[in-house]
Amino acid sequence: MSSTPTGRRETRDFGEVVVLERTFRAPVEDVWASVTEPERLERWVGTWSGDPASGEVVFRMTAEGEEAPEESLIIQECRPPRLLRAQVRVTGDTTQLWHWEVALAEQDGVTTLTFAQSTAGDISVADVGPGWEYYLDRLVADRDGADVATVDWSRDYYPAMCGYYSDLFS
Repeated sequence: MSSTPTGRRETRDFGEVVVLERTFRAPVEDVWASVTEPERLERWVGTWSGDPASGEVVFRMTAEGEEAPEESLIIQECRPPRLLRAQVRVTGDTTQLWHWEVALAEQDGVTTLTFAQSTAGDISVADVGPGWEYYLDRLVADRDGADVATVDWSRDYYPAMCGYYSDLFS
């Protein structure tokens, strides 16, 4: 993978967001499965458990290792296979709500995934931007049949992309 950042800054109804895109030569339903089915999601970022019909599931980013905490993912809108909007309740020194949006669009057999995350509160965009570049590149590697472990966080993403994202949101 490349250490060239791809994110951009936008304003959405939930505030300033970092937006990243990836494209896949695949039907939208298959890419949707990669980002919503626990077994497929776990291959590149994490997994969830619970009943999505309740409006809330437990999400854990397993790509961060066994010590990664579970977080509450509150589903705000789900329109398979096109849109998932959620808030992630992140606990630490303070509790924060991060807004996530995953939108998928297919044209001529190519599906574009657009991911957006809010940047309000104590979020460090210098960490979040490179983090989502890394995870989405792991998704690309997984879908291409490559070993996601070849996507190298410390070489290609952090701290290589931190300056770009700091400048983007300054």
